[in-house]
Amino acid sequence: MNSGSISISIKRNQVVIKVDENAEQREIVTDLKKKMLELKNLYQDDKTPILITGKILKNREMDEIQNLIKKFLNVQIDFDSPKVLGLHGIKKTFYKEVATSETKFHKGSLRSGQRIEFEGSLVIIGDVNAGAEVIAGENIVVLGILRGLAHAGAKGNKDAVIEASEIEAVQIRIADKVKEIERNTDTIRKVKTSAYINDKDELILE
Repeated sequence: MNSGSISISIKRNQVVIKVDENAEQREIVTDLKKKMLELKNLYQDDKTPILITGKILKNREMDEIQNLIKKFLNVQIDFDSPKVLGLHGIKKTFYKEVATSETKFHKGSLRSGQRIEFEGSLVIIGDVNAGAEVIAGENIVVLGILRGLAHAGAKGNKDAVIEASEIEAVQIRIADKVKEIERNTDTIRKVKTSAYINDKDELILE
């Protein structure tokens, strides 16, 4: 279901409303109003939660969108607005919800030969250089460039994610999935910031 600034996709356990990153708020509200009647007919007595993703929304914009949907549907509404971490914006664009877990913060970059292992989630406030290793039972977030080895969900958690301001590692792992990353020799290089396992059990890097 596409309508100008928004597209709606229905997944097994949620309805995803994707907002065009370049859309103006009034355009989003207008398009959403058009879609609400259609969505209401589709829902009937259903209580499937709605996830709103895509554009970075301000709090008041989120409130306006939430209030509009609530007029038509009495369902849970979640926003997946990317959070800006550190100096770089790290987009939260993965399809799975990030499970909350105990988190360990490491201040400073990791040099070659250094290794950090933690049962919960790890946040590295710096770079992970080539030859360094980061292993976490849950998620890995690097507020710098990830060049070394990262293994998230080390005990088999496929919902774990790897996030960095830039992923330049040769290899990354989530649970039992391994992805070898080819060096990109193109002059135009697309920066990769997220790694996760999708619904088809594939390790995705984007």
